[in-house]
Amino acid sequence: MTQVRSELSRYLRTETVGGALLLIAAATALLWVNSPWGASYWTMTETVVAIPPLHLELTLADWTKDGLLAVFFFVAGLELKRELMVGELADRKRATLPVIAAIGGVLAPALIAAAVGFGVPGMDRGWAIPVATDIAFALAVLALTGSRIPAGARVFLLSLAVVDDVIAIILIAVLFTTTVALLWLLAAAGCFAVWVLAQRKRISTPLCYLPLALMSWYALHEAGIHPTIAGVVLGLLTRVRLDPGEREAPSTRLEHLFQPVSAGVCVPLFALFASGVTLNTNVFGELVSDRLALAVVLGLLVGKPLGIFGMSWVAIRLGIATRPRELGWRDMFALSVLGGIGFTVSLLVAELALSDVADGSSVELAKTAVLVTSMTASLAGSALLLRRGRVHQARRDARALQREE
Repeated sequence: MTQVRSELSRYLRTETVGGALLLIAAATALLWVNSPWGASYWTMTETVVAIPPLHLELTLADWTKDGLLAVFFFVAGLELKRELMVGELADRKRATLPVIAAIGGVLAPALIAAAVGFGVPGMDRGWAIPVATDIAFALAVLALTGSRIPAGARVFLLSLAVVDDVIAIILIAVLFTTTVALLWLLAAAGCFAVWVLAQRKRISTPLCYLPLALMSWYALHEAGIHPTIAGVVLGLLTRVRLDPGEREAPSTRLEHLFQPVSAGVCVPLFALFASGVTLNTNVFGELVSDRLALAVVLGLLVGKPLGIFGMSWVAIRLGIATRPRELGWRDMFALSVLGGIGFTVSLLVAELALSDVADGSSVELAKTAVLVTSMTASLAGSALLLRRGRVHQARRDARALQREE
């Protein structure tokens, strides 16, 4: 258990740095696009990079969306597998609350977005835009402003964010797969099977796993399934338990290797390519008057806290789950507000759901709604966490004074 806790602490530290880099990248994109050099940004994103032998021709923006985010989802898969097997989610009683909260945090924003945006072009799939919480961004805010909140808050938010990201990945696979090339799908399944076999045979050389990862990504791409799914599947198929005499399990070793790459390179680069939106003088007016934008805003700002906190309250009141130790209801609400930080996966879903809409401004409007709402949720959550932190610190000071007396 000590090893699991140390791993969790290391994960939080890494994601704090990653969250800061993500914000810098997003700010850079916004400033660049809205500067006199904005045309160069679009030239960069639309530059095509081809791999002729594989008949692959993707823009740089697509490479970050389809390629680099596969690394992000691989790390998420590793994290979920470890939490399920040896971490907080391995204890059914402890796992119940974040899982139920995550389900509520998916259902409520999806229903609100679908109701508000009903009939709007693209909302047949666009309702999924506000369903996911950004792990890096949310944990960065918690680490910066919630340092005096009990440690149970970090465990709850991490578990919740990982679970709802996996739900979002499943939605991506279901919603954005129209036709499937069966032979390529079987090829991907073959790669996954060989990965499992290599794990069971305790093969450790990257010469085995790297080609399998690349081939599974390519096979899913050709099959018509979003290739980032390969990342989470391979993460979930990786062994997490230690063998006798083994210093690190493969999942831990791969997390050490890829987590800094994901948090420090892949996600910030995706943010740089995905956050470029042109801001006009009426941008805030559009966010409250356009039904598509309003669906995203209300889904994240209202649906996320309502779903996470509401489902948590019901589960605890019914005795299905227990509240994290030392956390009060106001602490739980503050964490639920952080759930409204959508960012990475929300930006991805916005591009996937709205790219075919005739009105080309829909993607930019939805992405603007995600960016503005995520910043609003982070500021609101920070204010609540700082206030709750002062309350917890006062209690600790009072207990210390009583002991001295």
